[in-house]
Amino acid sequence: MGIAYSTLRIWRDKFPALSAALKRGKEVIDRQVENALLKRALGYEYMEKKYEQVQMSADEHHMLQKVTVQKYKLEHPEATMEEIHLVELGVSRYKSVLVEERSKEVVPDVTAQIFWLKNRKPVEWRDKQQVEHSGEVTNTVIEMTSEERQKRIAELKAKLK
Repeated sequence: MGIAYSTLRIWRDKFPALSAALKRGKEVIDRQVENALLKRALGYEYMEKKYEQVQMSADEHHMLQKVTVQKYKLEHPEATMEEIHLVELGVSRYKSVLVEERSKEVVPDVTAQIFWLKNRKPVEWRDKQQVEHSGEVTNTVIEMTSEERQKRIAELKAKLK
């Protein structure tokens, strides 16, 4: 728009209609991102197209030059003959031709699914689960002499071998 961001902020605060329009714009893009995330989470199919560059016939190339020059003249009535000639020379002799079309599949994305579920169903899908325990925990201390402790350590080491 050719203005500083600070100017936009002032106008946004001064003109409620501008503020509302900016918010609507954000809502549109947010919805597009949501739709893209959902599409990625579920997976989808698309058509992949492969093109090759082939040389046009002389007649095709001549016709395309004429059309391109006419369009340029309409859009630039003040154009010089030199500019028009450059436009004519700039028309490629090659065209894109569809040579193959096939269906491709994008498999569902587990990361997108997790992200979606954590945000849409946070109680069931959050990382931190709340677990309640009923009952009691007891801690029994067994008194041992130094000799009994050494004997027990030796027994445990023997089991590990």
